[in-house]
Amino acid sequence: MTQDRGPGPWRPENRKNRENRDVPEKRNAKGPARTRKGAGPRRGLASIVVLWILLGVGVESGVALALRLPALFAHDVFSGTDVSVWLADFLVLLLVPVAFFSLWRLERRRRREKLQETRASQLVQTVLDTSREWLWSVGPDGSFTFCGASSQELTGYSPAELLGRPFSMVMDPGDLAEALTARKAADKPDASWEGLITVCRHRDGSRVLVEVTGKALNDASGQPAGFAGTARPLESESSHVPGSPEIETRIKAVLNDRALRTAFQPIRSLENGSIHGAEALTRFNSSPDESPETWFLEATSVGLGVDLEFLALETALAAAARVPAPLYVALNLSPLACLDPRLGSLLQASAIPTGRIVLEITERHQVQDYEPLAAALAPLRCSGLRIAVDDAGAGYASMRHILQLRPALIKLDREIIAGIDTNQAQQALVSAMVSFASDINAALVAEGIETDAEQHTLTRLGITLGQGYLLGRPSITPTDWAQWHNPPRPKEKPPSPTDPHIFK
Repeated sequence: MTQDRGPGPWRPENRKNRENRDVPEKRNAKGPARTRKGAGPRRGLASIVVLWILLGVGVESGVALALRLPALFAHDVFSGTDVSVWLADFLVLLLVPVAFFSLWRLERRRRREKLQETRASQLVQTVLDTSREWLWSVGPDGSFTFCGASSQELTGYSPAELLGRPFSMVMDPGDLAEALTARKAADKPDASWEGLITVCRHRDGSRVLVEVTGKALNDASGQPAGFAGTARPLESESSHVPGSPEIETRIKAVLNDRALRTAFQPIRSLENGSIHGAEALTRFNSSPDESPETWFLEATSVGLGVDLEFLALETALAAAARVPAPLYVALNLSPLACLDPRLGSLLQASAIPTGRIVLEITERHQVQDYEPLAAALAPLRCSGLRIAVDDAGAGYASMRHILQLRPALIKLDREIIAGIDTNQAQQALVSAMVSFASDINAALVAEGIETDAEQHTLTRLGITLGQGYLLGRPSITPTDWAQWHNPPRPKEKPPSPTDPHIFK
């Protein structure tokens, strides 16, 4: 007995009707009549081809292939019908994802550039807010037109109290007259000066020794429009008049007798205590307790600053031969000394390879034009020498060094390290420096670490290298340096832009 299966497609009458529906309609008087039957499968085929192109041959090759399709498939090879309808759909399906992909890449690049600009802007603003270096400008009448926040610490006056007031509020007339005379003598062709030592008057009446760097300003017509510059406090007021014959005699005696030595202070990993390098520090035989900075400032005031720097550099390079390899040796040098033609030959003749030398650019002199400095450092970098910027975060000059020189190493000034465990502003600055250093692929070293709390805070903020009395005091004894030859093996970890092992 045959079972009735109902009106299914397998019944003869239904099969016949289905075949009739698949036959194209006959032509009529108005021209050919076409059905859209089959457009769905062709669109599905177009989608499959799009995916095959995007995944198999890539976006650019897919676009090129799509442009050739009209010539290759002018008619459907199976039915002979016009394929312009589904070809248009095919091109739309292909070009829309390409357009979205291009817009996505453009937007991602724009956001990345904006993020970098925002970080740099925030970093500069944080430096201006926390720096001990006083930024100022005065108009042609001698009144303040700009005043940085550091005026409060250096002079006792807030920026609001100084804006619009005369410069004589913070300098005695006699000191101001001497400073103006010294400025004219120190003027460069571009009307700038640097390293001018003078005295400011604090609000409480005390005298503050400062180093001033600045430049004369002109308006659009070329007429004098005042001055702009920076001032930073020195450690103590010298009993000697800057530029006096007594200072010149004293400095020349040191140069002739070569009366100085080198101490080295270890630079350690904050994670495991391993030693990665050492900084060379100059010590003067005649006055070991006096700050070396005072000697260099006095030498600069009599035109012997670069000569004294080169004597210190030569002494440090000779002593560095006893610092065990592969530790790197950090040597301090001012921008002005970097331009001296003696530098290249002195480094090439040293007892250690240039690959172990890190040249720390100090902020002792402000740089007006970075092109000559970059040109002088370029061949040294090609020989393997690395560049570092010293005292970062302490003043605007060091931040300009970082932006212009793109150093491999950035050393954070002790002024923003001391007490960082309890100071939110200092933590914000260091955190910004960590992000900034990562963006330019530089390593960070924190100077002046003296407590466990400071070290713990710095490690939490992402600092990996440090130096200070907590980690090791400076030593002039070679037997102490020899003990640094076998530092603990660092822990394995993924490489990062701020990883100290880039110096290995």
